[in-house]
Amino acid sequence: MAKEVSAKQVLSAAEDVVADVADFGDAVNAEVRYHTGGRRKNAYVYIEVAASEWRALALWLKNTKQVDYCSMITGIHWPENADASWQVVAHLLRTGVTNPTVVNKRVHEIKVDIGGLSGNSTPLEFEISMTIPDTREPSVPSVADIWVGADWNEKETWDLVGIDFEGHVGMRRVLLPHDSPTGYHPLQKQHKLRYHDFNEMYDDPQGFGRKPEDSGRVK
Repeated sequence: MAKEVSAKQVLSAAEDVVADVADFGDAVNAEVRYHTGGRRKNAYVYIEVAASEWRALALWLKNTKQVDYCSMITGIHWPENADASWQVVAHLLRTGVTNPTVVNKRVHEIKVDIGGLSGNSTPLEFEISMTIPDTREPSVPSVADIWVGADWNEKETWDLVGIDFEGHVGMRRVLLPHDSPTGYHPLQKQHKLRYHDFNEMYDDPQGFGRKPEDSGRVK
């Protein structure tokens, strides 16, 4: 009996998703890509989606393709690119993990024939990318109510990058102090953080001492 899902199984599952995503039309582009690092160079699904269609795609992935876990959402500011000044990237998983059956207060083991997995039962990775044109108020729909893993990631992305997530309940600072100035998000390029062009990689307000190569520099 197989001990791990084969590369052939993963590729077949990824190709099935890419074929079905075509139903979304021009708002979504999908392709099979391959990991370049790690022990296994397995396939995964890469999808580019219009920000306005992100929530519809997320619901489809959850309900139709059994994508059950959001491992990361992050944002990037590209001010030099007017066509796509902001980018949001989400990493999703279809784990295939289910709760065991409980009968008379006894948990019964789930036995799975790994070699026989196919289609929606095959574990699979997804990378979703969406871009936003130049704007002072970038935003995309929230998916925190679809995958609980998105909740913290959306808060962190707003806190650091300033990309808002429409519909997110309880959005707040999670890394920066709660009294940080309104509109200040340190990973936006226009802020030009004091360490830009400095070799120093840590704050030094306590006077612990700078690295020798930074001596003489003025913040």
